[in-house]
Amino acid sequence: MLCQECGKTEAGVHLTQIVNNKKTVLNLCRECAERRGMTANPLVQVPFPLAEILSSMMGEAPEKKKGRGGETRCPGCGFTFAEFSKVGRFGCGQCYRAFQPQVSDLLRRIHGSTRHIGRKPTQEPEIDTVLIEEKRLEDELKKAIAAEDFEKAARLRDRIKTLMRQD
Repeated sequence: MLCQECGKTEAGVHLTQIVNNKKTVLNLCRECAERRGMTANPLVQVPFPLAEILSSMMGEAPEKKKGRGGETRCPGCGFTFAEFSKVGRFGCGQCYRAFQPQVSDLLRRIHGSTRHIGRKPTQEPEIDTVLIEEKRLEDELKKAIAAEDFEKAARLRDRIKTLMRQD
């Protein structure tokens, strides 16, 4: 797809904007996007307020925490917790282990706990239907066995096996 502004270069920046239920799509090459003041990451020039949010949650500014863990550095990337607070994201996967005490404290303050207790994802309706049908057939099977109707019990057993294979 060519740039909608210059019509020469392949479009690399795609902007979709919806205002008052009206959708506007703009496809620009990198040069035309930069001329309009757009960058590849629109958050690069915007100050990220996570440092202030984290500071308020922790009770003090990240710079003041140097004596209490701010100097801890991630062995993978060398990030400090103060740098995480400024940037708003960790430098690598090892940061989660390196800053686990600070992050646990932060989560406890934000969420009230470090363990998630909430709603579980809803199951697909057909799974629920299969489980209900399987339970019903198992109940019928027990009744058939109790009544010594073994032919019916065998048919029910086979239907249950068929249902279980569908899962």
